[in-house]
Amino acid sequence: MSGIHPATVLRHLLARDAMLIAPGAYDGLTARLVEQAGFEAVYMTGAGTAAARGFPDYGLVSATEMVDNAEVLARTTSLPVIADADTGYGNELNVTRTVRDFERSGVAGIHIEDQVAPKRCGHLDGKEVIAREEFVSRIRAAVAARVNRDFIIIARTDARAVTGFNDAIARAKAAIEVGADMAFVEAVQTIEELAAVPRLVGAPCLLNVVPGGKTPVISHVDAEGMGYKLAILPGATLGVVVPALDAALRRLKEVGLPVPIGAASGDVREAFKRFGASEWDALRREHAEAAA
Repeated sequence: MSGIHPATVLRHLLARDAMLIAPGAYDGLTARLVEQAGFEAVYMTGAGTAAARGFPDYGLVSATEMVDNAEVLARTTSLPVIADADTGYGNELNVTRTVRDFERSGVAGIHIEDQVAPKRCGHLDGKEVIAREEFVSRIRAAVAARVNRDFIIIARTDARAVTGFNDAIARAKAAIEVGADMAFVEAVQTIEELAAVPRLVGAPCLLNVVPGGKTPVISHVDAEGMGYKLAILPGATLGVVVPALDAALRRLKEVGLPVPIGAASGDVREAFKRFGASEWDALRREHAEAAA
């Protein structure tokens, strides 16, 4: 779908019968690796974005930093990017600017949640949520703010851990009623709840796959069978990068030698080709030939 806006591409992908899988990325390198692995969409993880800046997922990264990172991912990969927009960073006016800024960054869609700011990882204890009416107003503002009607607005509710499952479902349904394209009921706690969400919401639903979190981990086949349209995996890259770096640094400390940069491909030049070296080399040759 070259030349088509990423938001339109994402809509086409979500319209299929098959569930879309979007591994988490937090910078240009990880976004490019997701694409090279053959996936069709990328999820910009808020937790990974925070970790890459040296913070826990405690709402410490600003709206500007999140949008800047979204722009990096969007220009690095040809895949549609779905970005974490946290709470929308304030009231309806702040949400309006948030949507406009993310849309200009080139991403295909965002999710906005109902936590009290500063938010925290959805699978941690101690969360607080705003009133249902305030959440619905945020989502209504987000829907009204988008310029491209294909831009995806995902309504995330963290109410399950605070006010209970029934309220979480009610919030998700209310968000859909005011124009959200998809519902994201975060941190449901049983298989039964997992299966009930798409059926009770009656609209496209997102599943957040967090091994070690509050939600039971199920296969993609089972999730698709339950009716989920999109699965995001925030820790797909960060979760393996940290132990790999720990091991590499341990080797450096013990042996005094780093792991070769081309270890995976066998050659340094081949390693750089994975990040666009061939295209930049061709551009340099073109200008050199023109000058000659």
